[in-house]
Amino acid sequence: MTVRPSAFALTPLLLFLALFFGAGLYFTAQGEPMGFYQLRAPVAILPALALAAWIAHRRGLQAGDILLRGMGDPNIVLMCLIFLLAGAFAYVSSAIGAVDAVVSIGLSAIPASLILPGLFLLSGLIALAIGSSMGTIASVVPIALGVAEASGLDRALVVGAVIGGAMFGDNLSVISDTTIAATRTQGAQMRDKFRENFRIAVPAALATLVLLGVLGSASPIEAAPTGSAWLMLPYLIVLTLALAGVNVLIVLGLGIVLAGGFGMALADDYGVVPFVGDIWSGFEGMIEILLLSLLIGGLGALTKASGGLDWLAGLIAKLARGRRGRRSGEFSIAALSGAADVFTANNTVAILVSGSVARDIAGKHGISPRRAASLLDIFACVAQGVLPYGAQILLAASLASVSPLALAGSVYYCWLLAVVAIGFMLWPGRKDIDAVETPTTRS
Repeated sequence: MTVRPSAFALTPLLLFLALFFGAGLYFTAQGEPMGFYQLRAPVAILPALALAAWIAHRRGLQAGDILLRGMGDPNIVLMCLIFLLAGAFAYVSSAIGAVDAVVSIGLSAIPASLILPGLFLLSGLIALAIGSSMGTIASVVPIALGVAEASGLDRALVVGAVIGGAMFGDNLSVISDTTIAATRTQGAQMRDKFRENFRIAVPAALATLVLLGVLGSASPIEAAPTGSAWLMLPYLIVLTLALAGVNVLIVLGLGIVLAGGFGMALADDYGVVPFVGDIWSGFEGMIEILLLSLLIGGLGALTKASGGLDWLAGLIAKLARGRRGRRSGEFSIAALSGAADVFTANNTVAILVSGSVARDIAGKHGISPRRAASLLDIFACVAQGVLPYGAQILLAASLASVSPLALAGSVYYCWLLAVVAIGFMLWPGRKDIDAVETPTTRS
């Protein structure tokens, strides 16, 4: 069944954002230190789901089936499994003293001013190798939390550096699902898209390293805790496997087992009963983000089925047709990708949804496939990296017990990436060396 594009279909997500952020801002203004935790996001999204289901029903759609398909999407279920395993690994690692061991050795070897840049580079390297920002965040954030506690650095700043590095590596990785989606929808080669992204992402990363170095040097370094160096091994093995490209579920599952085994062997009074209890405690810490991810998956599916995303794509395409030229087309593709991500909270889905419209815009404005693919991926990355209800920030916020809104403002890489990318598009005299390609010549 074909459904006409509808702007009204976007209102459920707007309702969710209004309720969640409105309540958070209100309670914060009232002096509540945990203002954004007074109305939990999985509860705030329920009225939005009801509205989305009503809109879908009025348009002759099977709202219940669409909701369940969205919640059961393989990407959503995979995220939920990552959330659970990441929570368990983080909790068990902390309980056995592995975080203390990493911090005591790391802080003694790394200059204070380079801690934040080091975490950013570590996250970027892992994400580049495994093509997953989620897997990177799950692996590195537990280490970053120990660094934050021992160094006196703000938690949001430290975790924001990790998220930024994860988004940097994921955006450049040739095995990332976003790279695959962007190149396939635009008919571009992966190596060409990588080169195009490299020209924009690397300057943003270098600026981020300088900024993090300045911010890190301003914080005092406290005495580092002590711990057995052997307790670092679970982390080292997990990071090595991640760099080797092993599936993130296998990496985290093995990490939990190794952390428990080393804890029983080296930590005092740690046995099987505390181990299984800590696994469950880690699961419990992820319940909120797991529920929200499932419900956002359903909300996104209802919004798409009701024509909301088609309306958004059509609006941007219409605006692009009104003005000719490479610059107008590039800004239209960037706006399309970023807006689609805001309404889906999933950068891969955003690229797939907007890909055909972006390819049409690129063809009409003389934009090469590789540049169109690069812009799609970059601006989906920018939006996803700063969305307080996006999976990356929700995972990190749950692991670090930090407000998602505070983390959104601390992911400096994504903000700088947006600035560099916009500057790149505005740069006078810049030519697209592949602009001679036409839609008929693309593979």
